[in-house]
Amino acid sequence: MTTTIPSLYEVLGAEGGIRGAVDDFYERVVADPMLAGYFTGVDMKTLRSHQTDMLITATGGPSRYTGRDMATAHLGLHITGDAFDRVVGHLGATLQAGGVDEETIGSVVAALAPLRSSIVTA
Repeated sequence: MTTTIPSLYEVLGAEGGIRGAVDDFYERVVADPMLAGYFTGVDMKTLRSHQTDMLITATGGPSRYTGRDMATAHLGLHITGDAFDRVVGHLGATLQAGGVDEETIGSVVAALAPLRSSIVTA
């Protein structure tokens, strides 16, 4: 008997689970006074869609992300290291609230960590 180890995408509940987590995540982020200004005037529906597709792709799901690269998407936003860390903290808290175990949360954060150098510009 062969057992298949589920991908991070599957552990997170596939598309439905990731979409729900992204919705909860952005509720937290835009409610955070330190981060809210980064989202003023942003089309949140489109942003949520791009974020969902990016996370699906980054966690081993079907490759769907066709948005701009991270450096271009965040150019001119003057994102600080503290803001980046705070966003990652909100993502971890969102996943934890959704019942995701600490090891999986660590794997998601590790998958996103290389993006820091493309996003942090201040």
